[in-house]
Formats: sequence, C-alpha cells, structure tokens
Amino acid sequence: MARYDFDLFTIGGGSGGVAASRRAGAHGARVAVCEDRDVGGTCVHRGCVPKKLLVYGSHFREEFQDAEGYGWSVQEPVFTWRKLLAAKDKELERLKGVYARLLRDSGVTLLEGRGRVLDPHTVEVAGKQYTAERILVATGSRPYLPPDITGIEHAITSDEALSLPELPRRLAIVGAGYIGVELAGVFHGLGATVTMLIRGASVLGGFDDDVRSFLTEEMRKKGIDLMTDTFIRDIEKREDGGVSLLTGGGETVEADAVLFATGRIPNTVGLGLEEAGVVLDARGAVVVDEWSRTSVESIYAVGDVTDRINLTPVAIAEGRALAETLFNDNPMQMDHTNVPSAVFSQPPVASVGLTELEAKARHGKLDIYVTSFRPMKHTLSGRNERTMMKVVVDRESNRVLGCHMVGTDAPEIIQGLAVAVKCGVTKKQLDSTVGIHPTAAEEFVTLRDKRPDPDERLASEMGHDAVVPPPRR
Repeated sequence: MARYDFDLFTIGGGSGGVAASRRAGAHGARVAVCEDRDVGGTCVHRGCVPKKLLVYGSHFREEFQDAEGYGWSVQEPVFTWRKLLAAKDKELERLKGVYARLLRDSGVTLLEGRGRVLDPHTVEVAGKQYTAERILVATGSRPYLPPDITGIEHAITSDEALSLPELPRRLAIVGAGYIGVELAGVFHGLGATVTMLIRGASVLGGFDDDVRSFLTEEMRKKGIDLMTDTFIRDIEKREDGGVSLLTGGGETVEADAVLFATGRIPNTVGLGLEEAGVVLDARGAVVVDEWSRTSVESIYAVGDVTDRINLTPVAIAEGRALAETLFNDNPMQMDHTNVPSAVFSQPPVASVGLTELEAKARHGKLDIYVTSFRPMKHTLSGRNERTMMKVVVDRESNRVLGCHMVGTDAPEIIQGLAVAVKCGVTKKQLDSTVGIHPTAAEEFVTLRDKRPDPDERLASEMGHDAVVPPPRR
C-alpha cells in the first residue's frame, strides 16, 4: 500500500497550482488540488481575464469617436454596464469549467475548501485530513487595504471593482500601480469621471522613468484627473451612498466609490505554514530557493505567494518546472531574468529587461535611444495621442539591456522583442533588421540617434579632467 494518500497535494487552484498539478498528473503522479473559491484563481476570475475583457469594452468609446475621421457616421452609442458584466461572467463561468476539466483529464482530484497544513505531510480541507509525500502552496496574493486609514471599510478593491452592480458616475482611485492605471482607463473609457490620488509625481512606480512620465501625461490628456503627492487621511460614507475623501493636504474629493489599488500581499494567513516550520518573510511571503523549495524539505511554493515576480505566466512556468523536476526526472529551474510584462493602461505599456536606472547601476556606460511620435491612425482621427519607444544599450558590449514602449499594441510588440532580448540581441542586430512598413513596431529597428548623456555633456562643458558629480535621482 502507498505510504501517502497522494504524491502531491496542491493548496490553491490558480494558475501556478493548476499548471504544476496538471503536469504532475500527466507524468503519472497521484495529485489533489484544493480551492476554496473558483478553480482558475485570481487571474481567471478576479484579475487578468475579466480585466482585459473590460479593457476591450472600454476602448469602443474612442473607436466610435475616431471613426468619423475615416468617413463613418456613427449614431450616439449607448453603453449598458450590466450587459458587459453579464457577458464577462458568462465567459468566466465557461473558463471555470475548462480548468476543472483540464485537471480531471490529467487525473487530478479537485477538492472544494481551504487547505491548512498540519505537518510536513498532512493537509486538512473541510475537516478532513489528507496525507501527501509533497505539498505545494500556490495560494497567490490578495488586495491590500491600509489599516491605518479611518473609514477604510468603505473602500473597495479590484475584486469588487470588476463586478460592481452599477457603473459609478464618479470614481476615486487611490494608488497608481498597474491595477490602478488599468482600472482608471477602464472606468474612464466607460464614461465615469475618474480621479486618481497618488503619493508620487507619476504613475507606475518601478517602471522606467520615461515610461512613467510619458504615461502620466497621456492619461491626463485623456481627461483622468491625477492628484499627485497626495495621501488619504480618512474616508466618510455619505447619506446618498457616496464617499468623501479627506487628503493629507486638507482637500476633499467626492465620489460614488473609492477603489484602493495599493498593492497586493501574499495570501498565507491561516494556512498553518509557520506552525509547520515554513519560513515566511516580513510581508508574509513563502521563502523558497531556486527550486521553489521552502525551509521544509517536503513543502514547495510557486506563484505570487512567494513574491518573486508576480505575473501569471511566471507562476505557470514555476509550476511546470517544479512538476518536471519532481515527477519527470527532468530538473528545471524557472529563469526569472528578462521576463516581459505589460500594463493594459490606455495607452498600454510593455517592457522587457532593465530600466535605464537599473542598467546604469549594473553596467555603467549606456547608450539610450528614445523616440515619440503620433501613430499613423491618429493622423486622420485627429486624436492627440502619442507613442513612446525606448531602447537601453550597454555601450561596451552593444547588447540590448531593455526595451520599453507606451502606445497601442505595445504588449504585442514587446512580446516579440522579449525573445530577442532573452537571446542577447545587440543594437547592431536590431539595426540590421528590416522593418515592416508602415507599422509602429518598425521604429524599434530604425532608432539611430542616441540621446545625449547628461554626464558626458557636463564633462565636456567643464573640461575633460573635470570631476562629474553623480546625477540627482
């Protein structure tokens, strides 16, 4: 008889958990997955998929407006929020069934309920205990609400924003990370008046500075109100159902709803991990090595719960690598370098590789190529929207260290460039590539003019022997 009920027990039926479980099951392992919400996880039900569907829906207002410049006469369109939500929910229900079937077809047992680790080989779900040779934690992350703000209970997170019963006429968004800017574009595009309150001077902290400043300006041009260098002191609920926000500077912002997009934290509370000996970091993330193994030899973790690179494709790759290592005698590690990412803001952002500041810190001398232009589509539409592209190059080796874009189709374009960057493409190779004309993407292979280096220009003005002070950041 088998020593354990299962070879692998996965806690969490999201992207990483499903990927690891399916692959392990396909290799003949006895696998169980427990999920206390919807199989498919955050990405399918409260993240990537519903978000992208709403992004598509929000584009149509501008498309109708732009059509006139191309000879189309369009009657005043009417948008119905409930119709969009119903269509979105129908698709999510279909995907839920698809994920359940994929697990079933791989021989994986799906259990409903939240799992709790009792010891290195035992998991409890809905009052019943199961043993497993190995346990995988793949519970993802959850929205974070700052507890020190009075009235924070009146705020909503991205979980609720994607399924609001009514479209808010006025929406306040606190935070300017990828979730904040994406939902700002969605609700603005669908007709809401959107105010963003952010602590810094521009959106998307962590992205390249040129990307941040460019997108900030483009969002303002679209009519989104960005209140920078601002934090919230308290929130009051109004008798009419709306909310009133008081800022640290004493200003008030009135809205029908306030969305806090202030980050996500690893979903580890109540899992029994620390009691079982698993080490967590200060944010509550599961600490793992390069093989996704925790401090307990039989317990592993993948995806956002490890707080490495919190992207769905990364969680999937980590899960598949783990299954190959444990159940197919094919040791694999997820390579976390040069992982591309996209923000479905309006206009969208996509990047791969290092930002300029990161590249300068690691490599020193750089060549920077930047361009911005009006997309061809808007020469007839008349829309005042621009595209920005940037290539960061190591001067000594000529290797491309980073590619960044803000503009229509940026995610589709950067996905292709990500292959080249992963393979170590040089600027010379980009220059020797023939572009497809007329496209925006061809600009990446026609960039020739380097941006002047401010340090070198200062040295030239002061004399070659002058000591150049470090740049201010």
